[in-house]
Amino acid sequence: MAQDSDRSTPPDDGPADPKRWRALAVCLVAGFMTLLDVSIVNVGLPQMQAGLHASPADVSWVRAGYTLTFGLVLVPSGKLGDALGRKRTFLIGLFLFTGVSLMCALAPTAGWLVFARLLQGVAGGLLNPQIIAMIQQLFRGDERGKAFGLYGGTVAVATAVGPLAGGLLIQAGGWRWMFLVNVPIGVVGLVLAVLLVPTIPSRRRGRGVDMVGVMLLGGGVTSVMLPLIEQEAGGSAAHWWLLALAAGLMGVFVVWEIWWKGRGLDPLVDLSLLRMPSFSASGVVGLAYFAGYPGVLFILSLYLQQGRAYSALAAGAAGMPFAVGSAISAVVSGRAVYRIGRVLVVAGLTAVLAGLVAAAVIIQHDAGGAIWEKLFVPLLVAGLGSGLVIGPNQTLALQFAPMGSSGIAAAMLQTGQRIGMSVGTAMAATMFFGHLKAPHRDYNGAASLSLYGSAAFVAVAFVTALVDLLAARRNLRRGILRQTTGDAQTGGAVVKY
Repeated sequence: MAQDSDRSTPPDDGPADPKRWRALAVCLVAGFMTLLDVSIVNVGLPQMQAGLHASPADVSWVRAGYTLTFGLVLVPSGKLGDALGRKRTFLIGLFLFTGVSLMCALAPTAGWLVFARLLQGVAGGLLNPQIIAMIQQLFRGDERGKAFGLYGGTVAVATAVGPLAGGLLIQAGGWRWMFLVNVPIGVVGLVLAVLLVPTIPSRRRGRGVDMVGVMLLGGGVTSVMLPLIEQEAGGSAAHWWLLALAAGLMGVFVVWEIWWKGRGLDPLVDLSLLRMPSFSASGVVGLAYFAGYPGVLFILSLYLQQGRAYSALAAGAAGMPFAVGSAISAVVSGRAVYRIGRVLVVAGLTAVLAGLVAAAVIIQHDAGGAIWEKLFVPLLVAGLGSGLVIGPNQTLALQFAPMGSSGIAAAMLQTGQRIGMSVGTAMAATMFFGHLKAPHRDYNGAASLSLYGSAAFVAVAFVTALVDLLAARRNLRRGILRQTTGDAQTGGAVVKY
């Protein structure tokens, strides 16, 4: 929640870089490519299984392995970017992602494809914290909100259009094109990144390499995500005891980080970030929201293909209202976040909730006909709301982050989002397939039940954002959290509440 702070202005210094908008365009293309690969493979799994004679377990790991390693390396990658330099780390990540995408496209066996997907997740996790941190460091004041708005729109659109893009590529040339298309984009991106992305010098030169922290955090994140991945894949015996192990490892990690910093060494995670105004609340909002909305798109794709006999391409096209709505509102939210602040996020979550509940009711009571027409408006409303959530919430979370810690702060937020996505998708899949086990294969009931479950996660995000808004306004009245506008240090305004 909003807390006392000795800073009333975001930690900006120096003039904005003249290359910032061109650099942002390169970053968003790279980010879109990595995030698209989270959802695009779902529609190609049957073709992969047939073409490579893969087992169901292999197919599950092709999809889930990317998510696991992506989330696993985010925090160490954020730390690496803080220490090594943002542009250098970005180029390394983009080079690896491009090369491993070619490995995926040329995979001769299922085992090779699983291994390549694990590496692809590592490369994606290496890239993404650098993108957010570069936005934080290259932009000032209101422009930062606009840049984060464009990033939020990129996240939402990449997630929403993945099934459609996958269907088009499969129709054009087979499942291998879902990976092969990354190669020319990646090569062009590398050239443009060398030319257009400015060199941002490292600001952290701490003592010591916190390898124990890396192992403890990695073990904790893995222990959280593995049983969720097993459950999502339909495993009969998900290892839920790993969640208890995760809690123990994370507890030891916190104690270790405090001790390590107390010795004057540089910890993997600076826990003082959790005391920044709205950082913790924004983290919870992000985790809960990402547990909600990706599951919606996953369930709709299943429902339309299995329950309504839509093709993969048609099912992907049915989700386009969400993508279009997200893109439109993301641009608007980026311009408005410094004037409206957390109110924007609360309004967006309200719209997403309304859209999800309406879609669930429509599906539950549908008696036939063109269901995509009936879902058009609810999905458009939910998409418009989504664009008001992702970018502004990111801006709120990072507005007071020290520049030298922007990479690790961004990585902490993204790790929560990856965990949330795994939780939500596993829960949605469990509710969907669990309902279908009943005597009647009620696809309408299964889809609506799963959508209600996703809406419950979004409701958690809504309550968290509302409580943070009320707490921040109360603190403002008490003079605890000061607002300043047009500050010489920031070149812009602090987000208003």
